[in-house]
Amino acid sequence: MFPGRVNPKKMKQMMKQLGMEMQPIEDVRRIEITTGKGTYVFDQADVVSMTMQGVTTYQITGEPRFEEGAPVIPEEDVQLVMDQTQAPEDKVRRTLTETKGDIAEAILRLSTHD
Repeated sequence: MFPGRVNPKKMKQMMKQLGMEMQPIEDVRRIEITTGKGTYVFDQADVVSMTMQGVTTYQITGEPRFEEGAPVIPEEDVQLVMDQTQAPEDKVRRTLTETKGDIAEAILRLSTHD
């Protein structure tokens, strides 16, 4: 970004002139970022908040692990599997969750495990 070596004091001074402020956040114990497919979990991370022109952004440095989210099972799928297997609703929901919503796999499992 900057050619050559930049003196840290000069860098701080330039950042201040640009209205840019960086602040480390101390004692961070856990960060979670939840998406539609699951959650990224940082158990240990370095976090810096950066404010520039009134907008604050956060930089996270660390290694996350990914925890897959439970699939959303539509009611129509539950009813279809119940109709095909005559299994009770709670068992059908559990099986559909285990098969990540795969209707055919759920029907096969419930049909072969009487």
